[in-house]
Amino acid sequence: MSWQVEKALDDLMAQETGAVQYPFGTRHAMAICYPNTYDVAMSNLGMQIIYREVNGREDWLCERAFLPDKDLMKVFEKTGEPLISLENRRPLSDFEILGLSVSFEMDYFNVPTILEMGRIPVLAADRDDDDTLVVMGGPVAFFNAEPLSPFVDVVLVGEGERFIHTFLDAYGEGKAQGLSRHDLLRYLAIHVPGVYVPSLYRHEYDDDGHVVRIVPEEGIPAKVDRQWHELTQPAETVIATPNTEFGAMYLIEIARGCGRHCRFCMAGYCYRRPRVRPLEYVKSAVLRGKALGKKIGLMGAAISDYPYIDELVTFIRDQGLAFSCASLRADSITPAIVKGLAESGQKTITLAPEAGSKHMRDIINKGITEEHLLHSIDLATAAGIRHVRMYIMVGLPMETDDDIQGIVDMTRRVQQHMAAIGNLSRITLSINPFIPKPFTPFQWMAMTEKKVVEKRLNFLKKALKDKQIELLIEPLRSAYIQGVLSRGDRRVGDLLVKAHEYGGVKGWKRAAKELHFDIKGFLYDQRPTDAVMPWDTIDTGLVPTYLTDELKKAKDGEFTIPCFDGCRRCHICGGYHD
Repeated sequence: MSWQVEKALDDLMAQETGAVQYPFGTRHAMAICYPNTYDVAMSNLGMQIIYREVNGREDWLCERAFLPDKDLMKVFEKTGEPLISLENRRPLSDFEILGLSVSFEMDYFNVPTILEMGRIPVLAADRDDDDTLVVMGGPVAFFNAEPLSPFVDVVLVGEGERFIHTFLDAYGEGKAQGLSRHDLLRYLAIHVPGVYVPSLYRHEYDDDGHVVRIVPEEGIPAKVDRQWHELTQPAETVIATPNTEFGAMYLIEIARGCGRHCRFCMAGYCYRRPRVRPLEYVKSAVLRGKALGKKIGLMGAAISDYPYIDELVTFIRDQGLAFSCASLRADSITPAIVKGLAESGQKTITLAPEAGSKHMRDIINKGITEEHLLHSIDLATAAGIRHVRMYIMVGLPMETDDDIQGIVDMTRRVQQHMAAIGNLSRITLSINPFIPKPFTPFQWMAMTEKKVVEKRLNFLKKALKDKQIELLIEPLRSAYIQGVLSRGDRRVGDLLVKAHEYGGVKGWKRAAKELHFDIKGFLYDQRPTDAVMPWDTIDTGLVPTYLTDELKKAKDGEFTIPCFDGCRRCHICGGYHD
């Protein structure tokens, strides 16, 4: 190990609180890797929870590994040394299992890099009985693992707290029986609900490259049921470190899932049903954060929908602690929330109307009105939070030029309202191209052509050219790559393999050209609602007609009310569609 690598890892560990280290060789060994750099990876609560769960067992240890940052990557390239774990500094190939926690499409390019650096055969097909088993979890596993199917042996479909222990127990049983790698994979797929083994399913294509049939091996389930559980276990910071995006915060998940039915939102569908943590548990977690001297970071899909939010933020402030949260629902924000945020030093209120016109908000089922936005700004301004940030999407299904003008009109009305209440602070629009996602009502829709989105963005830049208004626009290149990856089939996996040979994301176009992959056709091809989709092996629990019904309601601009106790519409909570 080079001294630069050793020093970098020593420095990181020296600043951590809560890490666990067991002597290597005394237990079965698993490494977990969020395929990005340390500062990004250690901001991920899901990875930390699995780290805690595995290390809490008596028969397993879990260590962490990360993609080196740019400076450290140069050292690895120069020395040729393998990528190693943080705790015991072991090559990834020394571990029985490598767990990949994957959340974002652009991290797909890092997966083969990490495998190659860790001395694990990059392709699952090239691994033999003695090679590390590569297991993927995280949000990507919930909705479409196919682009990463060339690289992974096993996909855990669902929330890891529910079945990581069942999986590890079954793995141990299979190994004790002396099963070959293929037989072990079959054993796991048959005996552990939520385990998806891509190599046990054959995808058949028509002449146009569309999946027409998914055929499992004999004895393998045709569908893999997504796993979820009640929020009975802690979900909070396990390892505190200042070297992350949220280094000053103690993260606490207060809710999971969202029942608002926004039709573009993968998280809203894949994390159903909506669940909240008991207030008393969250309060005890706050006190654990206080003991570390940390600011509290509240996590959840819709923080202001948490039923005890006012009592919680009052408790946090009474403890003398600051807190922060992500964007707020403009129709459920309260004076207590904005007062607490202002007292915590927050200068910006972040709202997510997503679209400027009522027409477009009806299509996506956002359920937010301009009156909600203006009321939220009133509350924030009165509390001393003067900057406003709004999330907006461009290129949504059925979007017209009038809807783009609606973004301008809404922004100007917000600006005028702020001026009327004496607030002349900055308005920031964070604008992202819409990317269709699996398991949403828009999964069949074409992505809006890039030239159309460019035209609409240029219009917004000109129409909103104002020193008070700031536009932050996601680069279109990465958005359209994500558009391929999010709904990709196994051909996209081949594209990732080839792109890796050419340097990762920078080799994307070259790889597509060499493989004769029609990116535009893939992005702009609207699929019929009865088409076989690459992710159809996964069963999220939705009744089959639910997404098509929601698509029809989108076209009609019909509103879907939020989830409620006893709701039986989508079937996930156990009822049947009427």
